[in-house]
Parts: sequence; structure tokens; C-alpha cells
Amino acid sequence: HVQLVESGGGSVQPGGSLRLSCTASGNTTSSNRMAWFRQSPGKEREGVAAIVSGATSTYYSNSVKGRFTISQDNAKNTVYLQMNSLKSEDTATYYCATRSTSSSWYGPRDDRSYNYWGQGTQVTVS
Repeated sequence: HVQLVESGGGSVQPGGSLRLSCTASGNTTSSNRMAWFRQSPGKEREGVAAIVSGATSTYYSNSVKGRFTISQDNAKNTVYLQMNSLKSEDTATYYCATRSTSSSWYGPRDDRSYNYWGQGTQVTVS
């Protein structure tokens, strides 16, 4: 089992930056793929960024590409989401996710690929 704890959310003006952190504990050796999702009221959950352990591959949604950067510190069991040039449409609750190796794989930004989720952290851009 894996526990995920996000931090770093808050309120920021358009054009500003935030860095989200997600620290994993428990059976982290199986967490070779991690991702950030977001969801705002009335909208479907969106996979914004994903990373493969060792940062061999990263994936971004078109809506954040060029503005957001996902990275990972394996020594700290932590994945980060650096968010720059924030826009009002980035306002959402952001969730960190990972998966056990036995889970089915639907792609790096498909939420069905992940079976461990954090509690979420709110990001408000206004």
C-alpha cells in the first residue's frame, strides 16, 4: 500500500508560479509511475502531467505544456509539479497519483491507470 500527501497549493495572481509536492510513503518501490491530475467543479478530472521513475519519460496535457514541469526526487520519494505562468483556468484541486505494478495500464494521463491517490491540494489563480 502507498500513501500520498500533497502540499504547496494556495492562491496566486495570474502569471504567478507555484510548486506542488507529493511525498509517497509505504510500499514506494512499486511507485514507478506518478502523475498529477486536477479537477474543478463541474469538470472532468484531467491528467496534467505524468512521469516514469528515473524521469525517462514525461507527459503533459496540451493545456499546460510549456508552463508546467513534473520532476521526481527518488531519494525523497517525492514528485513535484512546477507551475509557471498560471492562468485563471488552472484553478482546481490538484491530486497526486501513483499505481501498483499489477494495475491495468490505460496510459500515463488516464486516471484509470492509477489506484493510489492523495487527498488533493487547492490551487486558486485570481
